Amino acid sequence: MQNRRVYKISEAKSRIKNYCAVQDRCQWDVRKKLTEWGLMKSTKDMLIIELINEQFIDEERYARSFCRGKFKIKKWGKRKIAFELKKKNISAVCIQKGMEEIDEKEYFLELEVQAEKKNKFIKDKNHFSRKSKLAKHLIDKGYESDLVWKKIKAIYSK
Repeated sequence: MQNRRVYKISEAKSRIKNYCAVQDRCQWDVRKKLTEWGLMKSTKDMLIIELINEQFIDEERYARSFCRGKFKIKKWGKRKIAFELKKKNISAVCIQKGMEEIDEKEYFLELEVQAEKKNKFIKDKNHFSRKSKLAKHLIDKGYESDLVWKKIKAIYSK
């Protein structure tokens, strides 16, 4: 469905509440949607304040669900998750609260699973090249480089 311009505040209010009810949204997402609808800044600000007061928007709740989802479903590391949240202007405090949703044991286990899985698909015979390709893959997924290199060292010392 193509986004159409909204001319009535009551219509915008109803549509944006539905938009927020479908899944957790942050202020950045909502402001972007309202801009697509062609609303003035003062109207956008008023609607966002109302949505926050009515708990349609909650940045901490958004950060928590974003962290859970990106880790459990997309298998992203903490660095990539934090970067994406910062792009949406989520505060450092909310990002920290969101990171609490990621269990440390699960995180290390998932890093291991991702490393083993990718390592099987790297066909290169050169050990240096294999290690660097594996490291690049895991770091691109957002895992911390020190953890990645420890894991690679453990894999190749077997």
